[in-house]
Amino acid sequence: MRRLRIIISASLLLLASTFVFRAPSAQQPTNKIPIRGLHSEVTVRRDERGIPYIEAMNDDDLYFGQGYVTATDRMFQMDILRRNVRGELAEILGANALAEDKRHRTLGFAKVVDESAQHLPPNLNQAMSAYAQGVNAYIDSLNDQNLPPEFRILQYKPRHWTPADSLAVGKLLAEYLSNSWQLDIMRASLASLPKEKRDALLPERSALDVLVVGQDQAPKRSAGIVSASSSPTTVFDKAILSELASQIDSQQKSSELLGFSNPEIETLRASNNWVVSGKRTITGKPLLANDPHIPAAAPGIWYQTELIAPGMHVAGVTFPGAPGIVLGHNDRIAWGATNLGPDVQDVYAEKFDKDNPTRYLTPSGWREAEIRHEQIKVRKGFADPSTETQTLDVVVTRHGPIVLEKDSMRYALRWPALDPTTLESAGLFEANRASNWKEFTEALSHYSGPTQNFVYADVDGHIGYYGAGRIPIRKSGDGSVPYDGSTDGGEWTGFIPFDKLPHVVDPTSGIIVTANQRVVGDSYSYFLSHNWAMPYRARRIYDLLSAQPKLSADDFRRIQGDVYSIGNVTFARAAAKTLKSVSEPGAAATGSVSVSGAVATGSGGVPDERLKRLVADLETWDGLLVADSHTATIVSQMRNAFRQRIFSAALGPDLAKSYSWSQSDVLIDRLVTEQPVEWLPKEFTNYADLFRASYEDARQALIKAAGADESQWTWGNLVKARFNHILAAAPFIGAQFAIAPFPQNGTGGSGATVNVGSAVSMRLIADPSDWDKTLNGLPLGESGLPANSHWKDQLDDWRNVAPRAFPFSKSAVDSATKETL
Repeated sequence: MRRLRIIISASLLLLASTFVFRAPSAQQPTNKIPIRGLHSEVTVRRDERGIPYIEAMNDDDLYFGQGYVTATDRMFQMDILRRNVRGELAEILGANALAEDKRHRTLGFAKVVDESAQHLPPNLNQAMSAYAQGVNAYIDSLNDQNLPPEFRILQYKPRHWTPADSLAVGKLLAEYLSNSWQLDIMRASLASLPKEKRDALLPERSALDVLVVGQDQAPKRSAGIVSASSSPTTVFDKAILSELASQIDSQQKSSELLGFSNPEIETLRASNNWVVSGKRTITGKPLLANDPHIPAAAPGIWYQTELIAPGMHVAGVTFPGAPGIVLGHNDRIAWGATNLGPDVQDVYAEKFDKDNPTRYLTPSGWREAEIRHEQIKVRKGFADPSTETQTLDVVVTRHGPIVLEKDSMRYALRWPALDPTTLESAGLFEANRASNWKEFTEALSHYSGPTQNFVYADVDGHIGYYGAGRIPIRKSGDGSVPYDGSTDGGEWTGFIPFDKLPHVVDPTSGIIVTANQRVVGDSYSYFLSHNWAMPYRARRIYDLLSAQPKLSADDFRRIQGDVYSIGNVTFARAAAKTLKSVSEPGAAATGSVSVSGAVATGSGGVPDERLKRLVADLETWDGLLVADSHTATIVSQMRNAFRQRIFSAALGPDLAKSYSWSQSDVLIDRLVTEQPVEWLPKEFTNYADLFRASYEDARQALIKAAGADESQWTWGNLVKARFNHILAAAPFIGAQFAIAPFPQNGTGGSGATVNVGSAVSMRLIADPSDWDKTLNGLPLGESGLPANSHWKDQLDDWRNVAPRAFPFSKSAVDSATKETL
């Protein structure tokens, strides 16, 4: 039996089993804790934030140590993540989790990760096996006295960890980042609209676009590459749209009950990254920034770690349960990622035999569907951990599982994440050891997870971008509406070859920015997507970077905290100009609508005082979504009301509820500035009346949300940052896990700012000129244990957009060492 060497004070050693840390003495003695399964000694140091610096003499011990240490901080979170993927939450959380379990049982994630684990690349299999052994060494050390509080409350002990469990979180991220199939149903529902209106509702480009690869011009497509258009193959049944809406509503309610963030129909999720070359920095070396946006939770999805072994030294963040580093840097290169958001999910309307409901039609005739019989354990009650079993039969066609059905309509889902050969972790794991652009891109060629915008910088001064992942090529169409599953028209003929994926190295501009916007111009030969995030964030980042001749890490930090809203400023200025034109003395009265309590011009064209005040506020607003701003709240609510009135009039109330499109703000921006009559709701004769009605709608919404006292209508009172724990709402015992909501700066969604608020899951500013100057921070802290001092010790830094230095050199790490596990 070997030993895990830990530099730790004597008092810490006595208290380690209760996960309470205290500052060590000035002279720290070296203590040793025996751990079965190691080949040599492993040293684990922790700094003032509790970040572990793990050093080993070989890879097996390194990942064993990483598994052990991560489990001490995040074991319950790790167990929840794997249970969520496997559809086993109801076993410990009861009926509230049943809908979530059914969804993941339908997708068959457990079967996928178990099969994937049988065919891992040798180096990844070895690392995941060692990591699992480390986690299990920690699990085996648990007893009734030192079991983390969540397990004691729920009255169970975690089972052993497996390599397949380490693949689980990748599936959750894939689901979060690639949920476009619902949009296919929505697009099909718009088929009856005139083409001009449909195209306006589904815009794909903006004057604000920041392209990374190619230019906008007449596309020159390669042989076999179809144009980016699809038409519905079947008559759309509104009942399916209603069923989809019901399914989404059920999923949202389930998520709320479980303390998860609400999922949305939109596929694109927000993240920022950028990199600039040395010619644009004060150090003469590149700088790289990344802030992934993932729903807020307690604890967060990232875990900071530094790993040191012969031939490797890497630091950054990883997912609890996964070996290696996902985003960060080693001694030669740094990398970050955002979601590219291509359309990688297709749905197929399958035709089942009315006389034999397990048979469905294929081009070669009838075929029997696979019926997967799932048995889900459901806890009987909070005080009763015993379970009862519910059954779920999942129907699987040649395209994938049936994910939506109503009456005779049944839709199957095809998605790379449901293929066991898809590995979300392989390429990133190899990138940990890459030393240059060639080795980095070689590592990414093995990455097959949700397609990401990877940005890169190295100590030699190079910067680059690669959009890596599996993006299907279809036989016909582009998958943007459901296919007829009985034909082969929607079959995938392969994936975009790796060397044809969008990429660039050392651009002449010296700037690369991605923020989920459209990254390729029309000159790019392959179809990626019709649906991109609005380019507000990308444009703002690019403009701020371009405005500075020489950039510093502090400039990057200020950009990460920027809360200027391009979309809301556009709306405010347009509304002010229109309202001012009809409210000035002598202007004609516009009383074409009567809005109770609205700001209307008085008799003789004398403007109402409230209208004058509104116009002045809209004209002079600085565009910042800060907690104490009143105007930010009014503008945001007015814009929302304007959107609702426009889309309800254009689509009708039913279709308007299901309509969701990331770039719908392109249309809103055009309508408020150009004000075309054909889009004006019929109850209005001009846009001034529509703006006034939107203002009154905004006031009513604010009264409902915050009361009649207008002094309380501040951005921070209406928009709160929330970090929910799955047990925080539990009676009596939940308070220890609760983090009180607090006013938020910035926003995502419509009118998004660079700083989107609580969804900022971590911040990284990597400095190849001196890795010890790299900045990194989490929203809360390293520990998942509320009683631990590192539960939320990074929260103030996060709120102030002040990530701290992450030591890397031996001398810096030695100086930073404060305490250990």
